[in-house]
Amino acid sequence: MTAQQLTHVLSGMCTLALSTVTAKGEPRISGVDGHLLHGKWLFGTARGSAKARHLSARPAVSAAHMRGEDLGVFTHGRAEILNPHDGEPAEDWPDLLAYLKDFYGEDLFDWDNDVVYYRLQPHWMAAYAPDVAKFTALSRP
Repeated sequence: MTAQQLTHVLSGMCTLALSTVTAKGEPRISGVDGHLLHGKWLFGTARGSAKARHLSARPAVSAAHMRGEDLGVFTHGRAEILNPHDGEPAEDWPDLLAYLKDFYGEDLFDWDNDVVYYRLQPHWMAAYAPDVAKFTALSRP
């Protein structure tokens, strides 16, 4: 599957299994809404969550998106905070926030205080699709 084909298949929201690490080095996995934008996963969590604390202290993460046995996308990298509570947001945060509000709705929650968003900066990413034609047929106009 080419990168272009993969971006068509992964448009919109894709549920990710996201793995973080505790202070004791114990793995923790949970689900997040993932959005593949410009070859990088964008995801969020509640500001006060254990996941946010783990990512603040140890930003190394792994993520997997799977659709049965038909598709697997696996990523290892570092989580970059996009909208820190007490700091400057990422340069492209206004555009990303507009995308998220368009996708989820303006009034879902307090975007400045309730949620923190991250971009997974991959150092390794792989996709597996044994029947690429199955997905490319679905994405043709």
